[in-house]
Order: sequence, then C-alpha cells, then structure tokens
Amino acid sequence: MEHNLICIVCPRGCHLTIDENNNVKGNSCPRGIPYAINEMTCPKRMLTSTVKIVSNTISRLPVITSEEIEKSKMFDVMKEINKVEVKAPIKMHEVIIKNVLNTGVDVISTREILE
Repeated sequence: MEHNLICIVCPRGCHLTIDENNNVKGNSCPRGIPYAINEMTCPKRMLTSTVKIVSNTISRLPVITSEEIEKSKMFDVMKEINKVEVKAPIKMHEVIIKNVLNTGVDVISTREILE
C-alpha cells in the first residue's frame, strides 16, 4: 500500500509517495526521504504556544519547543504548558519548562519581557 504526502521540509512542497518498504518517490531533494519515513513511523512537529506571565506589559509569553516533539504527545505537553505562570523579567530563549514530560525537549521563551 502506498501513502501520499506533501513534503513540508522546504518551500517546494513535493508530492511524495512512500510504500510499505519505505521506498520514497517524488522528492526533489534528499531531505524528502527522511521526512516521509518519519511521517509514517513517528511524526514530529515543533509546538508553539503561550504561558501566563506576571508583567506590566503583556499577559501571555510566547513559547516554543526547543526541538520537534512526537505529535502523539502534543496535547499532553500543552497541558503542562497551561499549568505554568512565570514572572518578568524573562530573557529570549530562556528555558520555561526543562525536559517537558521527559521528552528531552525544553519549552523556551521566544520574546524578551523586561517588566
């Protein structure tokens, strides 16, 4: 059985086909092959969200995972993110949650908040 995917690794958006033996067709660059195999075996994505912050300027701090996480863990990681409240000041790329749910991935800030 073959599966059809659209590669999201680069802007080209190649139409990929992968079979049960992990043979990939349709990729214009070599990055499409591991993408297709990972999509079939263990799809992963970056997770972006916000956490509560005690600040004079904003009420939510934008955050992102430091690496991709398994799609199957997204909702559980979001539950952990929603439990967090931080206080200003916060530096850009500051770790907000270290090793979230023992994934080896941190949740980090994507904005500096001084007050």
